[in-house]
Amino acid sequence: MCGIVGVVSQAPVNQLIYDGLLLLQHRGQDAAGIVTQQGRKFFMHKAKGMVRDVFRTRNMRALPGNVGLGQVRYPTAGNAFSEDEAQPFYVNAPFGLVLSHNGNLTNAAALKAELFNTDHRHINTDSDSEVLLNVLAHELEKTTRGLPLAPKDVFAAVRGVHQRVSGSYAVVALIAGHGLLAFRDPFGIRPLCIGRNEGDKGSGRTVMVASESVALEGTGHVFDRDIAPGEAVFVDMDGNVHAQPCADNATLNPCIFEFVYLARPDSVLDGISVYQARLNLGETLAKRVVSTVPPNEIDVIIPIPESSRPSATQLAHLLGIPYREGFVKNRYVGRTFIMPGQGVRKKSVRQKLNVIASEFKGRNVLLVDDSIVRGTTSREIVQMARDAGARKVYLASAAPPVRFPNVYGIDMPTPDELVAHDRTVEEIRQVIGCDALIYQDVAGMKRAIGSLNPKLDGFDASCFDGVYVTGDITAETIAAMNAARIDGSEEGGADVSRLALPNPQEA
Repeated sequence: MCGIVGVVSQAPVNQLIYDGLLLLQHRGQDAAGIVTQQGRKFFMHKAKGMVRDVFRTRNMRALPGNVGLGQVRYPTAGNAFSEDEAQPFYVNAPFGLVLSHNGNLTNAAALKAELFNTDHRHINTDSDSEVLLNVLAHELEKTTRGLPLAPKDVFAAVRGVHQRVSGSYAVVALIAGHGLLAFRDPFGIRPLCIGRNEGDKGSGRTVMVASESVALEGTGHVFDRDIAPGEAVFVDMDGNVHAQPCADNATLNPCIFEFVYLARPDSVLDGISVYQARLNLGETLAKRVVSTVPPNEIDVIIPIPESSRPSATQLAHLLGIPYREGFVKNRYVGRTFIMPGQGVRKKSVRQKLNVIASEFKGRNVLLVDDSIVRGTTSREIVQMARDAGARKVYLASAAPPVRFPNVYGIDMPTPDELVAHDRTVEEIRQVIGCDALIYQDVAGMKRAIGSLNPKLDGFDASCFDGVYVTGDITAETIAAMNAARIDGSEEGGADVSRLALPNPQEA
């Protein structure tokens, strides 16, 4: 999971990209990078850390130019502790290319071998984004063969990328002296949108692409549209936008976990308000709660900050139970879900949240979370509620059990890390230590969110239902990806022999 932004303007873009990355900081806290272009020269600064820490005044002054791109990174492939893995990546031929990527290539290992043996291109890191950059570079080289670059050549190259690459990818790239390229995988798994600012008199207009609409709106741009699955958008140096479908049989199947947890609530992805999606999840969850715990046995409903608040609010409203804030979040601790190691995640929970004891003492409390992935946070929070004096602690998840690895760019690739993998709900309840555990069901989740845009072809909900929309994922594929785990303490620890993936025709 990463956040990407690209800009073509008639004014310097370094501050604009910085501001866009701040608005996407929730999508990645491991590293940040910006590249700008002035003339035919690229200027780059990237490092590990949060945006505000990576970029100082001296760094911003060293990023001149009216065209650029940036990324905030949370790694799911490659080495989380190597600064070499920070994006963007650069290659000097053809033209000079810089690329940032959100997603995960499922055939990266095969492509890497192919690039070395057939295309004679060298990959210097373990990042699949560098693989993707070199595939794009090779396809551009084939298309142009030294001739001047035209938009049709760019689209032909992206078509070649789609034919070779599998997995999820939303991409922004700079082609030296020509412009900005953005494209999205043929399933639309990871989000990408485009907007513009016509500017004041004399300042000229700006075109921006970004992972979420909030990055556009928060920087003064008007949201134009989502980039379609398989589509490529090329913005030339004058700000002219060229767009073309570049994949056959493209379908829109966005990652449903974006709506459950990843995206900011004030974003709109693929025509769906993230906030409204979470309200809808609370509405469908209410029916599950009533069938498990009688409402008269619940004194108060308390969200686990922050993504669960809309669902908890709607749940409390429908059940007629008081809604209270029982946890105060320290905003200067990173999201525990995207901490690199299990030990760090567990330690950070009590640093991140503190209880308001008066909201728990002597009460039967229903805690609402957006999802339960590893169970570490849930177990700690349930114990915190008991320590604060709660009589009974019930836990409801606005999402179904996360039973399967995600291979499309979210850090849940190892089955044995998932608390719900190969366990019943009762067994999960015992692990977490709550008095009752209520989950959303998969069909209800898909209806709740899908009803907001009937034009969707479906969702990638693979971490919930085990159906991988790209159609090329097996237990062996997952085992191979686990071999490259970023966290040395978890590397190679998964047992995928028991991982039974459902038949897509039966799901």
